[in-house]
Amino acid sequence: MVVISLLRGVNLGPHRRIKMDALRKVHESVGLQDVQTYLQSGNVVFRTEGRDLAQLAKGIEKAFEKSFGFPSAVIVRTSAELKDVIRLNPFAARKGIDPSKLLVWFLAADPGEEARDKVRSIKADPEELYAVGRELYIYFPNGLARPKLSSTALDKALNTPGTGRNWNSVTKLLELAKSGDTPACPRQRTPLTTDHS
Repeated sequence: MVVISLLRGVNLGPHRRIKMDALRKVHESVGLQDVQTYLQSGNVVFRTEGRDLAQLAKGIEKAFEKSFGFPSAVIVRTSAELKDVIRLNPFAARKGIDPSKLLVWFLAADPGEEARDKVRSIKADPEELYAVGRELYIYFPNGLARPKLSSTALDKALNTPGTGRNWNSVTKLLELAKSGDTPACPRQRTPLTTDHS
């Protein structure tokens, strides 16, 4: 099974800095195979024989904290689940959507309909938000530099950890996951660019 892990809150400022080579080693240390990273914000694609994704995420979190000395929430999705995330994009049919301003907020667990209703009631115009299962789709027409909708507000309403990736990153991660479906999965060299998520 090909799985994507998304780490929360790494390499976004002067603190909580990690190297992607070290992050690959953390994943390999818990028995994951063909580990690839994408960008510097904690996106990892790998193969695993395990089927319990919650246990897998906890194992990565534990190894991460032991290696780096601070915790990070790890959200995991299978390649099939990520394909569904792309298929269910509520902005897909709308013209003029800038993919760099469209964010998918991945949640560690399904927050429940009551929590989704709380999120939907947050006033953040002109930003738009759709809550679907374990994902939020948020469009920031004015960009992500000074959003009205904050991750703090989302955390408070949802009561489950989450992390965001822009649409370009989401589609690229699916490409990497698809390439990982083949037995010979080449290691991805980490580009020296940062993700705005």
